[in-house]
Amino acid sequence: MKKLITFSFRRAALAGAASLLLLCGGAVSAHAADGSFSPAQRAEIVEIVRNALKTDPTILSDAISSLQAQASARKASSALETVRRNKAQYGQSTTDVVLGNKNGKLEVVEFYDPRCQYCRKVLGDVDHLIGSEPDLRLVEKVIPVLGPNSVIDAEAIMAAGLQGKYIPFQKALMTDSSAPSLDRIRRLAQNVGLDADRLLKDMKSPAVTAALSKNLELAKAIDLEGTPTFIIGEREIIPGAASESDLKAALDRLRKAH
Repeated sequence: MKKLITFSFRRAALAGAASLLLLCGGAVSAHAADGSFSPAQRAEIVEIVRNALKTDPTILSDAISSLQAQASARKASSALETVRRNKAQYGQSTTDVVLGNKNGKLEVVEFYDPRCQYCRKVLGDVDHLIGSEPDLRLVEKVIPVLGPNSVIDAEAIMAAGLQGKYIPFQKALMTDSSAPSLDRIRRLAQNVGLDADRLLKDMKSPAVTAALSKNLELAKAIDLEGTPTFIIGEREIIPGAASESDLKAALDRLRKAH
């Protein structure tokens, strides 16, 4: 056991040294820069790391993984700080649809693109989550990031909201597999009881354009890289097609923090 602990500690130390080499472009650490190590000591440390990397190349991959994890943590922290400074725009805006309990204390913001296959994949899980979490307040922020067809679908969803049919139209649109077109939009609108002519007109209205532009601006402010992305309260960001169990676990952590 002692040998295993010693090996693990040495390997972690080498991975840390490799990380420092990657970060500092060959400088072992800030200590080396301020003269704490002699040139001979610095050369010896570099040689030890180089020999270790030759013997066990996975040390380098561990170092890179560590750096990536640290960068992701810093990015998430910065994004959450942006959310905290702009609460009214992320969780309390008046242009987004709220699912679940409008007065719920467990607030989640979801950024999604209606043409994103992963966003479509989590539709059912989100529905189940809303049904099982009476204190959940889910804010839907649609953003068209996948090209012109996403813009058309996003505009149509927002326009449907002006007629009080955001959710039924969203579900009809995101579960439909036919080729994107305005004729498709018209057909789906009629199927859920919308005034299709009004919807097509409202798609280009200043209100819809402004709302989508604002959502894109907010997504950019947190350096959002893909959809779906879930912001859990002001404490956690989950990118990608999170499972229902992942979201439940995040809500449990949020509940405990209140």
